[in-house]
Amino acid sequence: MLASIDLNLLFALEALLEHRNVTHAARHVGLSQPSMSRALRRLRGIFNDDLLVRGSMGLVPTPQAQRLSRMLPPVLDAIRGIVNGSLAQANWRSKAIMAMPDHQGLVLLPRLLPRLRQHAPHLDVVIDPLLSGAMRRLELGEIDLAIGQISASPSGYLRRSLYSDRFACLLRHDHPALAREWTIESFAALRHAAIALDSKDGFGRVHDELVKLDLQGRDPVLVSNILTAALAIAATDLLLIVPRRVATRIAALLPLAIMDPPVQLTPYEVALIWHERSHRDPEHRWLRHEIAVAAAAGTESKISQLGRQVTDESPRQET
Repeated sequence: MLASIDLNLLFALEALLEHRNVTHAARHVGLSQPSMSRALRRLRGIFNDDLLVRGSMGLVPTPQAQRLSRMLPPVLDAIRGIVNGSLAQANWRSKAIMAMPDHQGLVLLPRLLPRLRQHAPHLDVVIDPLLSGAMRRLELGEIDLAIGQISASPSGYLRRSLYSDRFACLLRHDHPALAREWTIESFAALRHAAIALDSKDGFGRVHDELVKLDLQGRDPVLVSNILTAALAIAATDLLLIVPRRVATRIAALLPLAIMDPPVQLTPYEVALIWHERSHRDPEHRWLRHEIAVAAAAGTESKISQLGRQVTDESPRQET
């Protein structure tokens, strides 16, 4: 029986139960008055009930119609959402898994999570700190997004630049080097800490610039994550090179000093990557926009451009 029912009849019934007037209900859904009268006759046959009967003040719903008036709105709203792809974010009950190294989490999550909590309170967010195999996992749907250093998106993937940053040096606040002239020689003489690389997908690491420098043949001390590295340099004479946004966050938590490198280093760009399978999904698209807003927080020119960037998405790359 369900296959034989025209869904438009349910929308007509919704209008009839709301307006309790055939003419007004017809105008609401864009039908003629005779068409709405025919719809009411068909609905009475489907439900084997009069649904609306004449009373002293107009049409009066039957008990069956009153039950339907409670049941119809959530059902029809769900149908509208399926067709329009525009379910309100506040009603989403899904999960978003993002591959994001911990140093990017320090920058993005304090701004992103409050926005998500406000606009999509039922959205569960899972942060995976490992970028290993990120491209394959994006294709398989094991993760939804990846955030890191990658200069170009391979075929089948899309990329959006979130922001660029310059590198900064972190040292403990009473490091002996701070009392001396800060030169390339003094910089190179220090032992450096570095974040161990876990990805072979093209995502860069925080410390990859050091391979271009002559550090007197001394390999860096590899650590597993940014906070471990920060705690290590706070207690030793090690030096750590990180993006300045990250350095600012860490220096607010630990007794560390921030210094500009005495050498020219390539700017650090952070990008958002996803697979084309998710490109047109409305929830995914909305989440990408929220991440871009969080990343651009504090940069007026970028914030003003976000609306245009979201509507002008390239089929292969967002910038």
